Amino acid sequence: MSVPSLILREHVQRAGLPGLGGAALLALVLGYGVFGLLPDWQSLDTLRQNSHKANEFLEKVANGTATLPVVPSQQLDEFHKALPTQLDATTVIDRIYAMASKEKINLARGEYALGIDPKTQLARYQILLPVRGNYPQLRRFLHALLTELPAVVVEDVDFQRKRIADTELSGRIRMTLYLSRS
Repeated sequence: MSVPSLILREHVQRAGLPGLGGAALLALVLGYGVFGLLPDWQSLDTLRQNSHKANEFLEKVANGTATLPVVPSQQLDEFHKALPTQLDATTVIDRIYAMASKEKINLARGEYALGIDPKTQLARYQILLPVRGNYPQLRRFLHALLTELPAVVVEDVDFQRKRIADTELSGRIRMTLYLSRS
């Protein structure tokens, strides 16, 4: 046995059972403080920081430097307002044909079907357009279609060449134009 363990044994024998009980209680209190109270103190600190950030945000809203977040129902209303109306359908289709003629793409006579989406109550114009042009022209047309007309959804694209050496593609583009009913 080494000297420090002998000294420790002597102190334990002098303290007796009440001393050991006190040491155990002291260890229990320290364990409770570390494992029980410390996480609560940390969460309290986090709540104080969040409260401070919320107060700063409210001050910014009051000053006009920040805006309140948009509620999903407001987003949906704004989306419906941004869509073209059913009366504007011919104007949008004319724009599609203008974009195609700008890229020198031949659009044959398309098929059109008007329906109502039962889930959203939006009018939808399903359009099937036969197209003819080279690949870069068709790609630019599709890009312009999607960027300039956000109410148009391209659902299917099918291009084919008659022969491998041909540079001109023929095919069809199936799209849906969503329209507000107001």
